[in-house]
Amino acid sequence: MANPANRLTRGARLQQMLSWCLAAALTFLAGQAQSFELAPFKDRLFAYPGILESRDGGAYLIVDYDEVRDINRRDQVPERRVKRKYVDLSPRRRQSDQVLQTSAGEIRFIAVGDPRNARIVTMYVHGRGGDRKQGTNDYTFGGNFNRIKNLMLRNNGIYIAPDGGELDEAAAQRIRHLVLAVLRQLREAKIVLACGSAGGTVCHALAGDDAIAARMAGMALLGSFGDESFIGSAAWRHRVPLLIAHGAADSVIPFANAESFYRALRDTPGYPVRLVRFETGGHGTPIRMTDWRETINWMLAAR
Repeated sequence: MANPANRLTRGARLQQMLSWCLAAALTFLAGQAQSFELAPFKDRLFAYPGILESRDGGAYLIVDYDEVRDINRRDQVPERRVKRKYVDLSPRRRQSDQVLQTSAGEIRFIAVGDPRNARIVTMYVHGRGGDRKQGTNDYTFGGNFNRIKNLMLRNNGIYIAPDGGELDEAAAQRIRHLVLAVLRQLREAKIVLACGSAGGTVCHALAGDDAIAARMAGMALLGSFGDESFIGSAAWRHRVPLLIAHGAADSVIPFANAESFYRALRDTPGYPVRLVRFETGGHGTPIRMTDWRETINWMLAAR
């Protein structure tokens, strides 16, 4: 007859083996989640043309920008239509103009991608005078919106461009309802919120929403402004990675504002913030020149 103590020992060993297998599986799955990154798409055309200087361990980049090269030679019609090689129109098959009724009013938006198994959402909020169509125009801003549409479509993601209207508190509430509706539908997805110029009002408003901040992969301010309310906000507490991209010669929102905001965030030890300064660039330069893939992959790794 087998010794009961031996049976217990074998049982304990089996339990220990199962525990090891479970731990290994969880470690593997965690590694898979952490290793998720956007696959390349036209990187050679959209990567930063050159880094003039790197500061703060790579957190502060000064990027080479040349209007003749980056607008006149890149565009077929300067600032109106980029050359065809920068564009892939595949996302148009998965693009739709939609309307959401919310308690704060109706909001129109354009969505690109397949919601099945979506892992990431990127939402772009335009600046003053813009609309949802600005953020989905394939040919303006050097084709950079076409690139983010392709990056989302090709990486189990969704791209959304809403109408921000007057970019006031009411508009921020409508976009908040839209974001929450998207996150309810896509339960496994994280969201990157990018705001251009005056659209930063929406970014800073949503930074204070804990339900949204908990699901943020990152936030990007493109030629926008800093707001001291961000420090201490839900996004700040969740340590949401923040990109500040700005033209050094911006005459609408001076670069000094962006740099000051960056420095304030650097006072929080280890906070994931980056400043990309486009040397000689103007107000719209970050929307044209920000490398979406490099930015979002940094956010995913930092989060």
